[in-house]
Amino acid sequence: MNPVYLLAVDLGTSFIKAAVYDTEGNCLGLSKEEVHSDSSVPGVFIQHGEEIFESVLSCIRTVTDTFGEKSAKIAAIGFTGQMAGFMGVDEEWRDITTWSCSLDTRYLPYADRQMEKLARDFLETGGTNSPLMAPKCAWFIHEYPEKARLIKKYMLISSYVIGKLGKCRIEEAALGSSYATWTGLADIKNGVWSEEICGKAGISAALLPRIAEASEICGYLDAAYASRLGLSSGIPLIAGAGDKVAGCVGSGILWEGDTIFETSSYGALSCLQREYHPNKQRKDYDAIPACTEGMFYLHRYLPGSGITLKWFMDTFGESFTGMEPAAAKLPCGSEGLLAVGFLGGSAQPLDGSLKGAWVGYTWSHRKEHFYRALLESYAYELKATLDSIAAQYPEWDRYTKVHVIGGGAVSDAWMHILADVTGSEMICHEEDDFALWGAAVLAGKGIGIFESPEETVRRLGKEGRHICPDEENHRQYLVYAEAYEALKEDLKPTYQRL
Repeated sequence: MNPVYLLAVDLGTSFIKAAVYDTEGNCLGLSKEEVHSDSSVPGVFIQHGEEIFESVLSCIRTVTDTFGEKSAKIAAIGFTGQMAGFMGVDEEWRDITTWSCSLDTRYLPYADRQMEKLARDFLETGGTNSPLMAPKCAWFIHEYPEKARLIKKYMLISSYVIGKLGKCRIEEAALGSSYATWTGLADIKNGVWSEEICGKAGISAALLPRIAEASEICGYLDAAYASRLGLSSGIPLIAGAGDKVAGCVGSGILWEGDTIFETSSYGALSCLQREYHPNKQRKDYDAIPACTEGMFYLHRYLPGSGITLKWFMDTFGESFTGMEPAAAKLPCGSEGLLAVGFLGGSAQPLDGSLKGAWVGYTWSHRKEHFYRALLESYAYELKATLDSIAAQYPEWDRYTKVHVIGGGAVSDAWMHILADVTGSEMICHEEDDFALWGAAVLAGKGIGIFESPEETVRRLGKEGRHICPDEENHRQYLVYAEAYEALKEDLKPTYQRL
């Protein structure tokens, strides 16, 4: 039987990655290409579509050169990457707006105005507390009206790359369904653009790409690009899923109730549930369409959590390997020290005034106390979100297991904290690039190599080490978790005053 290979491309903010997989889940080649950005002016973060596309081409070419003659047997290309942002292109796929992600904050006044009018629509229909494309479109239309008139389609970066590689007609532009939530413009329960929200936001739904299934073929590799990349012409280009959803696919979060916590630059919780029931009071999770119809990943991300931990090490001249053992020896609650780790504000619920804090420190507290308190603060957030989801899904048999991926999964200290605070067993996966493997799985489903993501991951998946909660520690942490929630509320007037 002739071997078949799958190519996966991850369109990240800082790097493009490309990897080749066989049908047994083995990564046979990986390349990485830096993406240039211009952030020389405060509040501006510019990435040009053409430069991103050239980085994609270079990254793919590097991995196919490494893979050699076997590249001719690559049967499909799947995509994953950034899930929030916007760009506008003309009829020839020329970049009019530049790619604008959340790091470009010029749109924020428009976001505030839209939230005043549309917060309920965004949450209940669009599935989000933090829309990005809707206010960014409004910002560009108002600030750059001449350029805005040239735009034929608004899209995310994955749609742009697929359209360019396939030399598709602009009318064929497509967007994987998991990307729709953070546009703010979709009716996620019905898988279509919301005419009502688009109308209220002043954006024509005709300017938006078609919403496609994650495993859907959205184009075929153009012959000229195939020659440049060392690939066969006509390879199917699969819509794929955003990095959070692709990571869930790759790590096997595919059955109702499955839960995962990604310890990364933007830590994130995802819990797969049938149907979407928002918590209208707390507003602390969004809903992202899953790759199974009628199911959603209830999603909460912690802006900059991993970045904050790195900031701590850089600022205080420490290292993770040096700090971990000392922090692990400390008792629950860091001897009466609480931290708030949202140095750049909260997204769910949306609170830009929220900043960082340490409260309760004395002369006896050392650096490891401050570090452990930060780790505990993110564990309290994880517990609060799991509690919030449980309140909306009473039929859910509570959370007893949480899968963990990302760089933090190697930290025994943090994993024990997460287990003890939540009372849940942590299943820690230390492998890398679950999102790339998830994109490959969806590509394989799209061309019929894999029957389903569930069957594929069940057959090929590997389970990590298990860390169980200590019951006594959990009881102690319940007090601290309650104090943490009260602290955030008490600090709001101070933050606003500052």
